[in-house]
Amino acid sequence: MKIPMSWLNDYTDIAGITPAEYNHRMTMTGSKVEGIENQGENLVNVVTGRILEISKHPDADKLVVCQIDVGNETLQIVTGAPNVKVGQTVPVALDGALLPDGTKIKTGKLRGVSSAGMLCSYEELGMTEHDFPDAEYGILILDDSLPAGMDIREVFHLNETIVDFEITSNRPDCLSVIGLARETAVSFDKPFTLKTPAVKGAGDDINNYVSITVDDTEGCLRYCGKIVKNVTIGPSPNWMQRRLKACGIRSINNIVDITNYIMLEYGQPMHAFDLRDLEGAAIHVRRAKAGEMLTTLDDVERTLDETMIMICDGKKPVGVAGVMGGQNSEVKDDTKTILFESATFHAATVRKAARKLGLRTESSSRYEKGLDPENTLPAIMRACELVEELGCGEVVDGIIDIRGKEQEVNEIPFDADKINKFLGTDIDKNFMIKTLEALDFTVKEDSVIPPSFRADIEGFADVAEEVLRIYGYEKIPSTLMCGETAHSVKTPAQKLEEKVGSLLCACGMNEIVTYSFTNPNYYDKLNLKADSPLRNAVVISNPLGEENSVMRTTAVHSMLETLARNQNYKAETARLYELATIYIPGAEGELPDERKVVCTGMYGDCDFYDAKGVVETLFDGIGLSGARFVPETEDPTFHPGRCAKILVGKKEIGVLGQIHPAVADHYDLDKEVYAAQIDMEALLTYSKSNKSYHPLPKYPAVTRDLAILVDDEVLAADIETLIKKKAKNLFAGLMLFDVYKGKQVPEGKKSMAYSLKLQSMEKTLTDTEVNEVIDAVLSALEKELGAVLR
Repeated sequence: MKIPMSWLNDYTDIAGITPAEYNHRMTMTGSKVEGIENQGENLVNVVTGRILEISKHPDADKLVVCQIDVGNETLQIVTGAPNVKVGQTVPVALDGALLPDGTKIKTGKLRGVSSAGMLCSYEELGMTEHDFPDAEYGILILDDSLPAGMDIREVFHLNETIVDFEITSNRPDCLSVIGLARETAVSFDKPFTLKTPAVKGAGDDINNYVSITVDDTEGCLRYCGKIVKNVTIGPSPNWMQRRLKACGIRSINNIVDITNYIMLEYGQPMHAFDLRDLEGAAIHVRRAKAGEMLTTLDDVERTLDETMIMICDGKKPVGVAGVMGGQNSEVKDDTKTILFESATFHAATVRKAARKLGLRTESSSRYEKGLDPENTLPAIMRACELVEELGCGEVVDGIIDIRGKEQEVNEIPFDADKINKFLGTDIDKNFMIKTLEALDFTVKEDSVIPPSFRADIEGFADVAEEVLRIYGYEKIPSTLMCGETAHSVKTPAQKLEEKVGSLLCACGMNEIVTYSFTNPNYYDKLNLKADSPLRNAVVISNPLGEENSVMRTTAVHSMLETLARNQNYKAETARLYELATIYIPGAEGELPDERKVVCTGMYGDCDFYDAKGVVETLFDGIGLSGARFVPETEDPTFHPGRCAKILVGKKEIGVLGQIHPAVADHYDLDKEVYAAQIDMEALLTYSKSNKSYHPLPKYPAVTRDLAILVDDEVLAADIETLIKKKAKNLFAGLMLFDVYKGKQVPEGKKSMAYSLKLQSMEKTLTDTEVNEVIDAVLSALEKELGAVLR
């Protein structure tokens, strides 16, 4: 909100306070200053000049040469303006002048004739046709009574300092000159003077002119009406136009300007109706009827509904309460009698109406923050005072004032010692009382009552904040923390995540973090089947765009996108992992199941066994034993011959393998890519954090090599599991050191060579004992897997 400092000075003395000091102090006390504008700072070295002589330019038919008196000298200036005449007073930009558009004026020559400046139009002075509605085309002609050489900023009163405030939504009282002046006075410890409007009146009785009824007392908290007769519509005085313009409002006519002036001064929106357009000479405040129509002041026909509060006459709507008046009752040039409206409407109702109509106005922006019903009467009386001051009408005696529900008084306990303890300060009680009273609080012995315009003050903490912001946040002493700090303990899940990250980093992997929301086209990029449950995703109701419209059900897509990005950046190899969250939709009305997974991905100088080795290292590091890798050929995202499900017992906890070449092609990956996704909850369930230690063996181990023939379909993991089972407590190690298929091996068979290590913790094993174990192993392999010793 923009306010000229001279207007604030009407209520409190701020003479001698520099703009920089004002900016700092007001911001520190809670009224943030966004900026300070000095009017005329971009209009330099422009003065009034009187035309003494005009002659034709010797070399240009459309140019003339003028001799201009600028007070201390006579200058020669060439111009092409068609409206200059001898004796006129005009604005003259001298050598070195600066104009609002950034133009700098220098002495020069026009078609060979010296010109020591430039004559200016109102546009070149940064003004508009609204400032000079009667100005003719060309140079701006000024009042002949002005002396030559007068600074043009003094002529147009462009010496004002304008402060631009950022007002928070909880302080609608500061959307007014009076509210900000009160804050200014308290901030600088200056007296604050607010006069009660004085209206003389012209006799008669308002009840002879209009009747007002309010049906919707919940939507309309207070409604005040005053009649002004014998109205004369005309321009507002210059001082009012200047103040309105400084605040960003264009002058229209004296009556409309008065309502805008009151809105700025008191923060109370007002409206003026042409009484002759109110059928039945009545105002009726009610809810709109469905489908009711109204053409508002902006010449747009709008459809209303039952949620909107309407101002109606005896037959039709004439305004949307708190938003905008109707075109059918606006003040016109020949208006003679007006009804001033000053009312308080329910904040949320006004906000919803403005949003539905797509019509946010200065009025609605104030109403929607919640206005003070106690402000409606002083505001309308001030408007009537201005009518009498400007001589633009006669105020009829009497007022119609209809109130809804009375505001409840909020009495808050006041304890200076408690406030100091709460704030960590030592503020004098008398200072607290003085500050609160200056802010219009009623201070009793042990309680305070906030003013009606401070609905944001709800409790003890708010009162303490009011004291502190005026005292100064910067004065709070710095102290060390007191009390005991709570010892935080990580949960098992957090410890596991930390451990998993450390293990994968030790394997040369780099962590990535990607968005959980993604593009629904990833279903097809991963070759997911039409009936795949992974296609059932949580849809975001207000996405940033189609590419971020669903929550992911797998982290593999995000991993492949990141790998593809690394390849595009010319990275020859990549080893990445992510502790990701996937979202599985729940039943209707339930929140989705948010599951943590660990996803790995790699390409370049790697194969299936490298990817599998990373997973096995991870399992070994977290104490997960008994995991099996079972071939998987049905997952369309992975290569059917290089993919495995990861099982613990009968529970599937993840998948590992090479990405299908077709899928890799969808991501423009031209290398073999390997990925894995494992459920973190399963890792937490099956991992063991406790470590057990065994003494070094005292007795030697025995190693035997076994070469067996098995069918191609037999898995090495099955062979290893069976050997461990039959070796029992003598098992000390097993290593597969050769797999052979060739001429000496029958078709459909393969030779697998193992080195089996047997050892006892109690004695040295004899050949007989070792042979018994080997026979038991070979017998089991033959019986269960069809294996034959070579």
